[in-house]
Amino acid sequence: MTQRARVVERAGPWGFVFLLAYIGAAIYFISRSDHSFLGVVLGLLQAIVWPVYAVYHGLALLGA
Repeated sequence: MTQRARVVERAGPWGFVFLLAYIGAAIYFISRSDHSFLGVVLGLLQAIVWPVYAVYHGLALLGA
């Protein structure tokens, strides 16, 4: 009889934190848009990738 490896996933609380961060970013970017359909869609896309911009500008400030 073979034994299966047991995988325990403990990332649940972080998923909730990331969801709240996404919702907050989406509200921010949509409120800064012109409220057209394309503006809302672009705001939602920006909410997904805003950490990339934050890291890029943070590294630029450090001179890296």
